[in-house]
Amino acid sequence: MTQPLLRLVVALVSAAVLSGDCAGQTAPPDDGPAPSESSLGTDGFARSGDVRIHYVTSGTGPLLVLIHGFPDYWYTWRRQMPVLAGKFQVVAIDQRGFNRSDQPLGVTNYAMEKLVGDVGAVIRHFGREKAVVVGHDWGGAVAWSFAMARPEMTDRLVILNLPHPNGLARELATNPEQQKNSAYARHFQKPEAASELTADGLARWVRDDAARTNYVAAFKRSSFEGMLNFYKANYPREPYAVPAGDGPRVRCPVLMIHGLKDKALLADALNGTWKWLDRDLTLVTVPDADHWVQQDAPGLVTRSMVAWLNR
Repeated sequence: MTQPLLRLVVALVSAAVLSGDCAGQTAPPDDGPAPSESSLGTDGFARSGDVRIHYVTSGTGPLLVLIHGFPDYWYTWRRQMPVLAGKFQVVAIDQRGFNRSDQPLGVTNYAMEKLVGDVGAVIRHFGREKAVVVGHDWGGAVAWSFAMARPEMTDRLVILNLPHPNGLARELATNPEQQKNSAYARHFQKPEAASELTADGLARWVRDDAARTNYVAAFKRSSFEGMLNFYKANYPREPYAVPAGDGPRVRCPVLMIHGLKDKALLADALNGTWKWLDRDLTLVTVPDADHWVQQDAPGLVTRSMVAWLNR
């Protein structure tokens, strides 16, 4: 490598490689019963300007913030939280518009700078100067943006199934398959799209029956308009274009975990990620996992995170 601070570790990791003890705790079985919401931590709210951000927290130690995507809520991390809480104070948030967080009106209230501000507000709420920031899907987009906008507050970065924004923009501009597979996002940008959503429909992807019941209830509390405002405010619009510049570089170590069966966010967008980073990148690809890798391969994801965070 020509840059001494840049070390790329591309790993195809199996459960056998990272099996065993994780910070004194063993990851729960992948097929065990879904833990109840109340068993995972204590509820609270952080204020981000005029918006209250709901969170669930457990554990003690350095701060680790978990950010969900769409359609989802804080409970997506139910398999990771108990283990991570053995070493960290874990804070799983509901993004604005979702579940118990406030749901401001208007597309501009969901601009990326607002979402980044919410994460910063949560970190300050706990009296911390920085945190490990973990995000999936739209949570990954927020996590990438937070690391670029607030490098002094980002200790380390963990991204699940969300390419670097430059990689996604490049693929939207040059990859016909990604363009085709992003039709859903273009549809969500239409003014009437939210009227077509239902809580039951949004929870259809959840395989665990007990967890699905929680999801339906959470989505009934959510704002469908607010959810889709993430796409209206932040997702690239046609005509797509390759980014003219690289933008701010990520200054902290990065772990990416990507389920390769994800059709919404193709793995081609991962290529070249290291060009936008100043520190080391560890990439874990999971061949049998889909978009929700933290739920499709929860034990592997948890062990990968803990092994990387413990190094």
